[in-house]
Amino acid sequence: MKHVEIFTDGACQGNPGPGGWGAILRFNGIEKEISGGDPATTNNRMELTAVIRALQCLKEPCSVTLCSDSQYVCNAIEKGWAKKWKQNGWRKADKSPALNSDLWDLLLQLLDVHQVDIVWVRGHNGHPENERCDRLAVAGADRAKATGKTI
Repeated sequence: MKHVEIFTDGACQGNPGPGGWGAILRFNGIEKEISGGDPATTNNRMELTAVIRALQCLKEPCSVTLCSDSQYVCNAIEKGWAKKWKQNGWRKADKSPALNSDLWDLLLQLLDVHQVDIVWVRGHNGHPENERCDRLAVAGADRAKATGKTI
């Protein structure tokens, strides 16, 4: 099974507001950068979108090390929250609605295909790939804001 490193980040200018996402995929020393944005979104939606879009780039099942600065994404996957939300009809333990169920449903499907290890990294702390992903995400938000279109 091929091993791929994925680094992701999301950004939002206001929350909600124009947002962007960025990701770096690395396989055998070769890197690919991807990014996009949405004119009206939230930071958590952009964090999730970055992970989803990166995993969608993989053409076959892979072993993945996923590095994200989003505790929301990391905890929901690592602690099994997202799976429990789905089992409970997209409700959290306190019976309140689990947000972003459309994206979580997509991500859970992708996590069934790939063997993913999650690594949380502190954001805006000098981690080179995280800083690059942040720049990609901010640029995606800027493009979405300027065009008024989802990219």
